[in-house]
Amino acid sequence: MATIKPFRGYRPAHKAELVASPPYDVLSSEEAREMAKGNPLSFLHIVKPEIDLPQDVDLYDEQVYAKGRENLDKFIAHGTLLQDRKPCLYIYAQTMQGRTQYGLVSAVSAEEYEQGIIRKHELTRQDKEEDRTRHIDNLRATAGPTFLTYPNKKEIDDKIASLTAQPAVYHFTTPDGITHDFWVIHQDQDIAFLCREFAKLPLLYIADGHHRSASAANIARRRKAENPHHTGQESYNFFLAVIFPANQLYIMDYNRLVKDLNGLTTQDFLEKLREKFTLTPSSNAKPATRHEFGLYIEGSWYTLKAKPNICDENNPVAALDVSILQQNVLDPILGIGDPRTDKRISFVGGIRGIKELEKEVNSGHYKLAFAMYPTSIEELMKVADANLIMPPKSTWFESKLRSGLIIYKY
Repeated sequence: MATIKPFRGYRPAHKAELVASPPYDVLSSEEAREMAKGNPLSFLHIVKPEIDLPQDVDLYDEQVYAKGRENLDKFIAHGTLLQDRKPCLYIYAQTMQGRTQYGLVSAVSAEEYEQGIIRKHELTRQDKEEDRTRHIDNLRATAGPTFLTYPNKKEIDDKIASLTAQPAVYHFTTPDGITHDFWVIHQDQDIAFLCREFAKLPLLYIADGHHRSASAANIARRRKAENPHHTGQESYNFFLAVIFPANQLYIMDYNRLVKDLNGLTTQDFLEKLREKFTLTPSSNAKPATRHEFGLYIEGSWYTLKAKPNICDENNPVAALDVSILQQNVLDPILGIGDPRTDKRISFVGGIRGIKELEKEVNSGHYKLAFAMYPTSIEELMKVADANLIMPPKSTWFESKLRSGLIIYKY
């Protein structure tokens, strides 16, 4: 069963549009400084607290985490963030290009994460995990939510629809054109209904936020070891999540740029591709289906279609397009064995469009680009259910959850 827990959230007393910020991991420190300039209410002061310190301070210096705690305390003391009087659930909706996704905001169980009831599909990096663990530990709060999903359930959909028929407590559109709406669920019968329905779900899945989840679990494990009377219901045993039905999610393509041909001529490279792919000139850069790829090189687009013999549909990881490209092109032909560390490859989220790939190749910074077909939520769940790990940069979810609309404090 999947446990959701109402909590007394801290959220903006007013001007939510000025408080809400992009998540910590989509902006550099310089970009965050620029975005927060002149806006003392920006939640970037809490999730990117280095912006309030000298630029030569190391990002992992203890001062950074202490500043985050200081800024959070000020937001609460000055009334920027107020705490709800009783435990509530919340709904956070995002609308992008006419498409809306409705997520239930709750606390979820770190123990269920450890048990695999909350399933993951990515590895975490030790440095990023340690950074978020220290951030949570200093704030005594999860300030950025984990993005979870589940196979949609009509009873939950219907309840969410009825609750969101009322006016939202926050409604604003950010400069990227995404509209954000937020509701508070405070009626006991509504909370009890949603808790019962989620308890019928066998699993939840991490869509985005593996480092946040792992870090919250680290804190729970540490607090549990320190508490001889641990029951599992302590506030530290839960962390903040927004849980969306899978049929509402939008996964975009996550494309690849490569700097060189590993010593090959363009003709030699194309000939090697024909061993495992059909290769045809194309005016359409975007792949039309799974196991198709767009290739941009020397000002021209080609469509690559994987030959059936290289696609292992019985293995949910091997069947991913990112795996097919890695195992048949990037590694054996281009010599990119570890895309996590190789400096010859870069990744471009589909939100930036095909023109971004053309621009980078035409500029000479890169020799070629691969346009990918988006990984599906069904593929993600199959990998997670098999307790396997996706290759890096397999999914790009839009839109990104804003931080600061609600926080869960221990």
